[in-house]
Amino acid sequence: QIQLVESGGGLVQPGGSLRLSCAASLRTLGYPMGWFRQAPGKEREIVATIDTTGRRKTYGDSVKGRFIISRDDSKSTVYLQMNNLEPGDTAIYTCARILPGGNKNWGQGTQVTVSA
Repeated sequence: QIQLVESGGGLVQPGGSLRLSCAASLRTLGYPMGWFRQAPGKEREIVATIDTTGRRKTYGDSVKGRFIISRDDSKSTVYLQMNNLEPGDTAIYTCARILPGGNKNWGQGTQVTVSA
């Protein structure tokens, strides 16, 4: 059973940056990966996904132009660079390995709080 461990969350001021990491206990090679987030009282939403080659990336509308997803399969790690953070980005961020058929292996999440 794969384990996904996120890190890099924390408290940051509006306009600041954070870089999240997701380290997998098993190799991520050959699987699309994604970052998702859930704010209190809201549904989980897609933040970004990356295909197996690392060349095709998709982003949620609210983060386009500010966030960048990347992967390093030699380290079985996926990253989320978050720039120009806004209070609306406050949420628990969770990474996932996306399986055939759409099922996912989830991490435990890391809290990101954007506040002055």
